[in-house]
Amino acid sequence: MRKVERINIIMRYINNRAHFTISEIMQEFHISRSTAIRDIREIETMGMPLVAEVGRDGGYFVMKNSVLPTVRFTDNEIKALFIAFMATRNLQLPYLKSRQSLAEKLLGLISANQQDDLVLLNQILLFEGTNPHNPDLLDLSDIPLPMLEQLIQLILSDSYLVVSVEEGSIIRSYSIYVLHLYREKSSWQIEGFDLEEEKRRIIPVDNLTDVTPYSGKKRTTKKKIIELLSKQEKAINLVLELGPKAIAQYKKYHPLDISISYTNPYQSTAILKTFINVHHSEELSEIANWLLFLGGDMKIREVPKEVVEGLQERLSVYRE
Repeated sequence: MRKVERINIIMRYINNRAHFTISEIMQEFHISRSTAIRDIREIETMGMPLVAEVGRDGGYFVMKNSVLPTVRFTDNEIKALFIAFMATRNLQLPYLKSRQSLAEKLLGLISANQQDDLVLLNQILLFEGTNPHNPDLLDLSDIPLPMLEQLIQLILSDSYLVVSVEEGSIIRSYSIYVLHLYREKSSWQIEGFDLEEEKRRIIPVDNLTDVTPYSGKKRTTKKKIIELLSKQEKAINLVLELGPKAIAQYKKYHPLDISISYTNPYQSTAILKTFINVHHSEELSEIANWLLFLGGDMKIREVPKEVVEGLQERLSVYRE
């Protein structure tokens, strides 16, 4: 536990107690006597009115009618929060109204000089989706999907759901266990386990018409679901190493069921592993076209011969 985090927790601990001793702090937070004393002294310098009691059973108590000191942000913390807000504008994130009120409260907590810094940052920094003609400080203008917050609230209560999905002109319902809710290719997706068909299912949140708690009896445990899915995993037959240019192309477009794993902290190299159904002509054609789209900044480690043949066919057409 970091020092700042520990001190904040200790402050809340002692603020809720009428009396405490150094020994109790040591035992509660598993720290040495010298560390406990240093933390108490630092808490006193932060403004918490502690009164020391002398004697064999002495300790400390918080002066009556005292409260925790006001939370204060450093200049860098303010900038970090603000930039996080800017970077997530126009991304259809849930809880938009709460993000708006957080931004307003943040502005109310900071000084005029800090506000001026944020206004300048807002003029200088442009992120994907920012409107350069109206980069307003509180302009969180993205419109989250109406079903998204409802979906999240239900998932927090129970991962077993019944989702109704518009598929063409038909509404179909699926009983699922939600594995993940993620944003991919500018849209939100549910990765779920179909409780009836016992298979993985990807459901676009855009297409949801209704979400309700699952009341059926077929509640397979998460452990059993993971076991079933691991057995169903198809053998990997396409392995690619991607450089920064190929990663940029991947972000522009990729088949929905294909993902990459970054291989360094800077996300400048990645590896892609997936299964290609060589008996499905449309999938073969899409993958061949997509590999050409990725460009030369990649290394093919493993690939089905049918995909190689598709690539050679397309390259021969280009040469002609």
